[in-house]
Amino acid sequence: MTLQSFIFFMFAGTLIASATMTIMSRDPVRSALFLVLSFFAAAALWILLTAEFLGLVLILVYVGAVMTLFLFVIMTSHRVDLTIKPSFSRYWPYALAIVLLFMLLALSVLSSYRTPSQLIRANVDNTAALGSILYTHYVYPFEIMGLLLLVGIIAAISLNPRVIRDRKQQDPSQQICVKPSDRIRLIKMKPSIRS
Repeated sequence: MTLQSFIFFMFAGTLIASATMTIMSRDPVRSALFLVLSFFAAAALWILLTAEFLGLVLILVYVGAVMTLFLFVIMTSHRVDLTIKPSFSRYWPYALAIVLLFMLLALSVLSSYRTPSQLIRANVDNTAALGSILYTHYVYPFEIMGLLLLVGIIAAISLNPRVIRDRKQQDPSQQICVKPSDRIRLIKMKPSIRS
């Protein structure tokens, strides 16, 4: 086994283990940290496969921005107990069916995959080739994916209404109807002299 194969299998094993722990962990903070480890391992695999641009973008965008935001939201949430109560075991059949479906889809895509002619040229930067292919041959799927992500974000925001309790509000109608006698009370007191 060569050194490159050993490093590949080490990062692949780390990716599989950390992705499994991401969905199995009951603590959201630990789950997010395992997801960060998954992103690092996936970025290392991209770099090993000579797709340096994708690896660096994965580290900069997902680890640097998205996961920092996730951890900030998790840590600043006002929940006292952050552990997830329901068990994952009742969802195993559904998860297994979805994993098998995605494996079948991946096998069908990989069996019919052909290398585009733009990537065969020797002296082409992989970033330039990726941009050329993405914005010429795959521009419609790229735009559709962006719209689907936008719809997903809007759906997630609209389906998660947060009721803020113990919020202080002003009621203008009560403020207008207030009488001075309700606010100020004059008391007559005898003067007290201290010696």
